[in-house]
Amino acid sequence: MLTGKKAVIFDMDGTLLDSMWMWKQIDVEYLGRFGIALPLRLQREIEGKSYTETAIYFKERFALKQSVEEIKQDWYEMTAEKYRTQVTYKPGAESFLKELRKRNIRTAIATSNSMDLVKAAAESLHLEQYIDFVCTGCSVPKGKPAPDVYLKAAQELNTEPSQCLVFEDVPMGIMAGKNAGMEVCAVEDEFSRDQERTIRSLADYYIQDYNQILRNTYEILKKDAGDSVQ
Repeated sequence: MLTGKKAVIFDMDGTLLDSMWMWKQIDVEYLGRFGIALPLRLQREIEGKSYTETAIYFKERFALKQSVEEIKQDWYEMTAEKYRTQVTYKPGAESFLKELRKRNIRTAIATSNSMDLVKAAAESLHLEQYIDFVCTGCSVPKGKPAPDVYLKAAQELNTEPSQCLVFEDVPMGIMAGKNAGMEVCAVEDEFSRDQERTIRSLADYYIQDYNQILRNTYEILKKDAGDSVQ
C-alpha cells in the first residue's frame, strides 16, 4: 500500500479520529433549539460539504435567522469540548502515524471540518507531532467530492498526487481522493457501515482499522529478515 508513496493524507472525522458519533447528536440538539426534527437523510445530504458549506445549507434549508457565522460559532461551542475531552484516535491510528514518521513519509489532514475544530482536536491528541500540514474545505473553492482539498494538501507537501495515499471513510471523501488522482484506502467506521458495499467499490483498499496495516507490515519485515538470514 505504501510502495512508491511519499505522502499520506488523512480525512479527520471517522478516518483518523473516532468522532463521527457526535455529529448526529449535535444536529439533533441544534435543530431541536428551533423545534425542528432531524430529517432522516440529513447526514448523507451534507456528507463531504465543508464546514461553511454545511452552515449555508442549514441556514437555507431550515430558514434559520442566524447568520452563517453565527451558526458556525454555535456548532464550534457545541463540539470543541467533545473534541478536547471525548474524541480519541481510531484503533491503531497513532501507532500508524508513528510508523509513517519512522519512514520519513510526510503527512497531512484534509478535512471538511473547520480549522478551529481541528485545533481543538489537536490540542488534546497532540496531532502536531505527527501531521505536517492541515487543509480544510473552507480554504478551497469546492468541498468533497471535488478534489480541491486533496490537491492543495499535496501541493503543500510538495508531492505529486500519484505519490499520495489517502485515507477516507465515506463515499464523497473517497471520490475526492480519486478525483485528485490518488490511491485511496477506506477505513471502516460505524457511521458509514450501511454504505460498505459502495465504499469498497470506490476505494483501492479497505481496512477495519490501522492495526491491520501494522500487522501486515511487521509480518513482511519478519519474513524479509528470515529470508536474508537464509
